Amino acid sequence: MSHPGAPKPAEDAPVDVRERGATRDGVEQVMDRRLFMQLLAFEGDAQTLAAAMRRHGVASVVYEDVNHPGGVGLLTWSEDPTHFVKSVRPAVKDAGVHPRPELSMLGRTYSTGYESDLEFWLLRRPVETALHEGWDWAVWYPLRRLGAFNRLEGREQGSILREHGQIGRAYGAADLAHDIRLACHGMDTNDNEFVVGLIGPTLHPLSHVVQAMRRTRQTAEFMEKMGPFFVGYAVARTPGR
Repeated sequence: MSHPGAPKPAEDAPVDVRERGATRDGVEQVMDRRLFMQLLAFEGDAQTLAAAMRRHGVASVVYEDVNHPGGVGLLTWSEDPTHFVKSVRPAVKDAGVHPRPELSMLGRTYSTGYESDLEFWLLRRPVETALHEGWDWAVWYPLRRLGAFNRLEGREQGSILREHGQIGRAYGAADLAHDIRLACHGMDTNDNEFVVGLIGPTLHPLSHVVQAMRRTRQTAEFMEKMGPFFVGYAVARTPGR
């Protein structure tokens, strides 16, 4: 029984899992679509893996692992997460490669509420970035922030994230590093929260942007863990069918 004068409990608000972008022409952008992207790592031959993706019509990028002479990486994507089970898995089995599960990463695109073209940022930009000819180097890694970050008030969180974002935009504007940002809450073996892909024409700027981010408040004060890092060079791209 509640005490006299106690505040009336608020009715449960309906759960809304839609993505939201900036207002366009006076209308809020709302969309219940997002892209899932998965990076898998293997020991095996890159061209054999790429050929299997082509046979099965799986859109993908195949990387050779710079830090493992016999290692390869496979990036695939779909709006439907069953794609990774029903399409990617058979293609991988056909390639005869051996998995390295410690480097597996799975995430989904998400909105921040400021996207001027929500559909482009959620669905098209990540694929265009991954498939871009000449942006052959990639650094992929998961991360988890300290719980203290989630207890900050929204305005302070926003200020911290803007500092981080300004650095990323500067590298992108100079065509040095382009990012793919994915949320992986509840989908990561090690309880990471995000997956980041840094893509560009040369490797040094990708390392440099990670170094520059270390000075931000988010990384210096609120980052619990980053990595493991997968560093790859794209040797095959399959747009799919």
